Amino acid sequence: MTAKRKAVARTTSQKKSIPSAHKKPQTSKAKRPTIEKRPDSSLKQVATNDNPSETPPDPFDQKSTIPFDFTNDSILLIGDGDLSFAHSLVIHHVALSVTATVFDTQPELEAKYPQSTTLTTSMQTEEPSTTILYNVDATKLLTTKPLKGKVFDRIVFNFPHVGGKSKDVNRQVRYNQEMLVGFFGQAKEMLSEEGSVIVTLFEGEPYTLWNIRDLARHSGLMVQRSFRFEARRYPGYEHRRTLGNIEGGGGWKGEEREARSYVFVKKEEGGKKRKSVGGEGGGQKRRKGGESSDDEG
Repeated sequence: MTAKRKAVARTTSQKKSIPSAHKKPQTSKAKRPTIEKRPDSSLKQVATNDNPSETPPDPFDQKSTIPFDFTNDSILLIGDGDLSFAHSLVIHHVALSVTATVFDTQPELEAKYPQSTTLTTSMQTEEPSTTILYNVDATKLLTTKPLKGKVFDRIVFNFPHVGGKSKDVNRQVRYNQEMLVGFFGQAKEMLSEEGSVIVTLFEGEPYTLWNIRDLARHSGLMVQRSFRFEARRYPGYEHRRTLGNIEGGGGWKGEEREARSYVFVKKEEGGKKRKSVGGEGGGQKRRKGGESSDDEG
């Protein structure tokens, strides 16, 4: 256990447990423990591929957005590939309550992404409360036994995709829309009072054809904000294709593509949006010419 995590543990008398869906979450106003961050003077220029000798990016840079309160949020990750995103939250950001799920069974996951075994061991050694669940369908969360009766502050689905190599764009769009509608309906019922669902997609087609805002709206959710997703804020994270390391192309760097995260919250009476809670930074302002992927919602 690192010194940083020990410092957090000393200020927290008891780790926040994931509340039951049938019980109203406690609204204690106890002073929130703080995690020491690097001083502003330590923020350096972000390294680029053209200048590998430059200082690596600082994950605590305040100029971009991280939508989590790592000390207090209970976080549920859906379809977490090789578990490298969960690993970054636990190891680098000292997240205290992370439940990561993958669609594959454990043997399938380890065959497709051999590195997942090491990542899992590392996480659970550093933070024993970290939970890894296998063979979890994003459209059947409410009937997944280990998740029954649980609620979460942040439910995250990064780069959802049904998989496959079909060249029929319309069919792929339809299948992915159906999956997201099923996911939104399930996730909505698992949110805490001030919780949010966060979905990250690549910019451009075919992802813009999915009309994710409308899908969420029909499921009783609304866009609170959106912001540019920056993989560099999560050291060690690598986007993985559903086919695995070898079949999916080992040299493919999905984390280098432009992407956007959408934050959805439950609709309130009168169509008002909930107050933005948790995280750092903010989204982008609305561009002229109507809706675009840079809209805040």
